Amino acid sequence: MEDFIYYSELYDLYKNLLTTKQKQYFEDYYFGNLSFSEIAENYQVSRNAVYRQVKFTKEILEDYEEKLALRKKLVEIENVLDDSFLSEKIRNIIDNS
Repeated sequence: MEDFIYYSELYDLYKNLLTTKQKQYFEDYYFGNLSFSEIAENYQVSRNAVYRQVKFTKEILEDYEEKLALRKKLVEIENVLDDSFLSEKIRNIIDNS
């Protein structure tokens, strides 16, 4: 479950940097809960091609996070907000952006 949450968060941050195919396979696998075989059948490619693409996409997301650290910064901001009396107002501003 932690794996799903981690990659979902990374995907939300960096999805605009991915190709259409990477987004389709990733979304089908993680959010559509489809197996590699089901995705392969839907796109008429091999199961191995889908597996490699999802694995590669996860590596790309990890690389973006390593270089840009947006998730890490968000976690740090959330930790500060938890200790701040303005936390609810600031969190509302962030959520509504």
